[in-house]
Amino acid sequence: MGTLLNLSKSIDALSRLIGRIVIWFIFATATISALNAVARKAFNIGSNAFLEIQWYLFAAVFMLGAGYAFLQNAHVRIDVVANKLSPRVRNCIDIIGIIVFLLPLCYFMISFSWPVVHAAYVSGEMSSNAGGLIRWPVYAMVPAGFGLLGLQAISELIKRIAFLTGTGPDCLAHSGTDDTEDHIHAAVGDAPPNNAAGESQK
Repeated sequence: MGTLLNLSKSIDALSRLIGRIVIWFIFATATISALNAVARKAFNIGSNAFLEIQWYLFAAVFMLGAGYAFLQNAHVRIDVVANKLSPRVRNCIDIIGIIVFLLPLCYFMISFSWPVVHAAYVSGEMSSNAGGLIRWPVYAMVPAGFGLLGLQAISELIKRIAFLTGTGPDCLAHSGTDDTEDHIHAAVGDAPPNNAAGESQK
C-alpha cells in the first residue's frame, strides 16, 4: 500500500501545482478584460483575439482546475445526507462513484474529444471571427482537464481504500488540507513536508 500512497502523493502534488497555476489564469483573465474595456471605451479599439483569450483562460480555469477541486473536496455534495453517514460509508460511496461513474466519464470524454483536438490541429482551424485565435488549444483543454481529473480520481481512490484498510487517514474529514498530506506522509513513512520536524524541536 505504501507504493500506492506514494503514487497518490505525487498526483496530489501535481494537482496542487496546477491549482496554483490556474489561479494566475484568473488574474490574467481579469487583467485582459479590464484592458480590453479601457481600450474600447477610451480609444475605440477592439480585438476579437483579446475577447477570445478571456474565455480560453476562463475555460482553462474550470477544466484544468477540476482535479485540484477534487483534491480539496470542493465539489458539490449533498451534505445533509453525507453528514449523517459514517466515515466508512462515505468512503465506500466515493469508491463506487469513482469506479462506476467518474473514471469511465474521464475515459469517454478523453476518447471523444481527442479526435476533435487532433483534427483542429492538423487543419489549423481558426476562429470564424475576424482576428480570432486558433482553436485547437482551447479544444485541448477538454482531454487535458479530464486527464488531470482522472489522475486525481485514482489518487482519491487509493486514499479511500487506504482509509478502509486502516493504512491512511479519512481524507473526507480533512478536505485535502496540509494536515491530510502530513497523515499520508506518515502512512508511507516519510518526513512531513512542512517544518513540523523543526517546530517539534523548538
